[in-house]
Amino acid sequence: MAAFNLFKLSILLSILLNSHFGLCSETSNKQISKGVSSPPTCSRIECPSYDVIHVGNGYEIRRYNSTVWASTSPIQDISLVEATRTGFLQLFDYIQGKNNYEEKIEMTAPVLSEVSPSDGPLCESSFVVSFYVPKVNQANPPPAKGLQVQRWNPVYAAVRQFSGFVADSDVGVEAAALQASLVDTVWSAAIEKSHGADHSSVYTVAQYNSPFEFDDRVNEIWMLFDMEDDFTK
Repeated sequence: MAAFNLFKLSILLSILLNSHFGLCSETSNKQISKGVSSPPTCSRIECPSYDVIHVGNGYEIRRYNSTVWASTSPIQDISLVEATRTGFLQLFDYIQGKNNYEEKIEMTAPVLSEVSPSDGPLCESSFVVSFYVPKVNQANPPPAKGLQVQRWNPVYAAVRQFSGFVADSDVGVEAAALQASLVDTVWSAAIEKSHGADHSSVYTVAQYNSPFEFDDRVNEIWMLFDMEDDFTK
């Protein structure tokens, strides 16, 4: 239990330090090899389960099982780091017992920030920050003011990993690299079909690590989509 509480506190400190003081912001982000590995954090705390469907050059395709998430309302900001801080503070209160059941919830990973980019560099984007609800709480997740419980059906994700501390200057580059690696694949066609004309405008940043982990940091860009199972066989 002490380890879980330390992880909760460390995640909170990470967001506060990165957004307010810029600590560790000079740590360079880079892709983690040409493949994708299982985040080490998931050997210590609960993460959503998935199956690897395909491994490509710099990306992999996963199929996530049904999952439950506690999510903020859309947050308007020009900074993913600031929006994630705002959203996670609300989610941190939630798992600390500020919910309708006054129930404490164990920390999980990853923390997701869904990004709907703006049309210009100085315009506000829209961010939804989400916490993965542990399986023990999924049957009856505590409701809370300002948060929505999302029950995902099984869904596919095109995933690209990168290391370091997440910075605003990196996420757009990493998302564009993922999109480029998917060009002319069946996965790109599935993403386009799922998202329609706006398929390239929405991606998700998944963050797994505490600020005290300087080595083997893992972050991911997700592009979620639906797909008929026949295409994955």
